[in-house]
Amino acid sequence: MEIGRGSSDQTCPVHAIEQWLHFAKIDFGPVFVRTSRDCTKALEARLSDKHVARLIKQTVLDAGIRSHLPEKERIALFSGHSLRAGLASYAEVDERYVQKHLGHASAEMTRRYQRRRDRFRVNLTKAAGL
Repeated sequence: MEIGRGSSDQTCPVHAIEQWLHFAKIDFGPVFVRTSRDCTKALEARLSDKHVARLIKQTVLDAGIRSHLPEKERIALFSGHSLRAGLASYAEVDERYVQKHLGHASAEMTRRYQRRRDRFRVNLTKAAGL
């Protein structure tokens, strides 16, 4: 998968990963690893998909997203796929670029991820506002 540079260092995913690798002192092995409970140290254990889902759900709660809903309903609405769907939906690029970027074999799978249909740019990262 290719990730384009964002429009500023503050929102650029490439800059963020470069910073993470530098500060976590990761030269090889898994990029996405667990952190210590106090979040001050990168550990060697690979970050699992279940842990990512828990982090997303906790972030949704902490950020107060859809706070008008009961907590159980709120966390049921968000998962790791929410991140991919958000990128696919808000990037506003031609569907074929989204399909290629997300690695979908069919346009139908890409359409499942997209919540909006008006697209016009090519760089998914910049188009998503990053």
